[in-house]
Amino acid sequence: MVVKETYSFYSENIPITITIESLKNEFVLVYNVSISKISPNTEIILDKIKDELSSKVKLEIGDIADLKKSEFIRTRFKETILYLLNKYLPDLPDDIKGFLTTYLMHKSLGLGKIELLLDDINLEEIAINSAEEPVWVYHHKYGWLKTNIKLDNEEQIKHYSSLIGRKVGRSITLLTPLLDAQLETGERVNATLNPISIKGNTITLRKFAAKPITITDMINQKTISIPASSLIWLGIEYELSALISGGTATGKTSFLNTICAFFQPNQRIISVEDTAELKLPKYLHWIPMLTRLPNVEGKGEVTLLDLIINSLRMRPDRIVVGEVRRQREAETLFEAMHTGHSVYATLHANDVEETINRLTNPPINIPKNLLPAISMIIVMYRNRRTGIRRIFQVAEILKDSSPNVLLQLDLKQDKILTANRSLRLMPELELQTGLTTQEINENLREKSLILNWLVKKNINEVNDIGKVVATYYTNKNALLNLIKK
Repeated sequence: MVVKETYSFYSENIPITITIESLKNEFVLVYNVSISKISPNTEIILDKIKDELSSKVKLEIGDIADLKKSEFIRTRFKETILYLLNKYLPDLPDDIKGFLTTYLMHKSLGLGKIELLLDDINLEEIAINSAEEPVWVYHHKYGWLKTNIKLDNEEQIKHYSSLIGRKVGRSITLLTPLLDAQLETGERVNATLNPISIKGNTITLRKFAAKPITITDMINQKTISIPASSLIWLGIEYELSALISGGTATGKTSFLNTICAFFQPNQRIISVEDTAELKLPKYLHWIPMLTRLPNVEGKGEVTLLDLIINSLRMRPDRIVVGEVRRQREAETLFEAMHTGHSVYATLHANDVEETINRLTNPPINIPKNLLPAISMIIVMYRNRRTGIRRIFQVAEILKDSSPNVLLQLDLKQDKILTANRSLRLMPELELQTGLTTQEINENLREKSLILNWLVKKNINEVNDIGKVVATYYTNKNALLNLIKK
């Protein structure tokens, strides 16, 4: 066995130790979860308590999801657990009883040991593929890892799926064997039941970072350079629309969220998403909106298109869309651009050329002559072997609808380099703003100065960055004087 890394964290009041190990005869690293204060003998007693707990506190279907009953039920469970711990383990210190109570609450009312994994900030995904194999996790540093956690049987996975469904007002049964939902805590959950998933029942949990990634984080992680950040900020300041494209898990939405911090505080922003991933600075005039799936009767659905159309009636200055997938959504957004709205959205595509091909071919099928409404295309890249994310390309769309790549990632040097001079972006800024080339360059220099200062001072909270940007727009000289001190 070779230990790659060890770290600890708390899940509520439960101390967790994680060891990333390379084991003989294993082709992937193992994510070993240990609760140091629980011995195997104690675990046996806890299982006995859990079984007894079920008989002492009766639950009706739907009780856990009923907000009026949930707090009462949790209190009943907690009181009963403490009673049983005093009965079977009377000599335990109070702090040990405290975290054992939390542990048993997870096992009885939650997702058991899966709950513990949700508190590891290093994880992006948790995957249960069947009861026959261990739980998998996607670690932001090591990629996919096997864990030392296995579920008892397929029925337990089904129970967890049903529990999640009840919490969000959805059901998962043999007649409706697919579940896609978002928990109140932000995690996106997908569940499937056998025989739809042939190997067994599945649950996939996508975690969202409690702390949104900011431009400071991205510069520190070399995802983007300061010159590239300054250029994109310049475009956003002057209300140029942008499309962020990239493959799966390249960080498109994270980057979209990051650049939204560059919006002016006196502008009205409407965001439209399937899943609540965006978190903008509190200083912004922001109205977030979410789609809604139909209920069990097939009624009540609110689509992305519904929300985009509605947003145009809300006097927006900026429209932010989680992801464009269909023709009518794209048509409405391009119509919004042509009527003077700034639009920012994500799209699945691996480079600028593929982005244009996806936009102009089915199922999106936008006429090519509409493309110049997009001022910038920003392409994200992820190295699947190392997990690093980078800005791959920054391009402008010329009036003939062809792309002109301004910045390009050099993979060998791992640097974002200038590819071509601007043929549209800069000339249009000069024309529309009255700024000279020299003044635009000075604007870029100021933005670089501010971004360097953010990195130097390690200002990386979304609201703190929002405050700095808002100050830039309202009192630039004061901010620059502060930075120069």
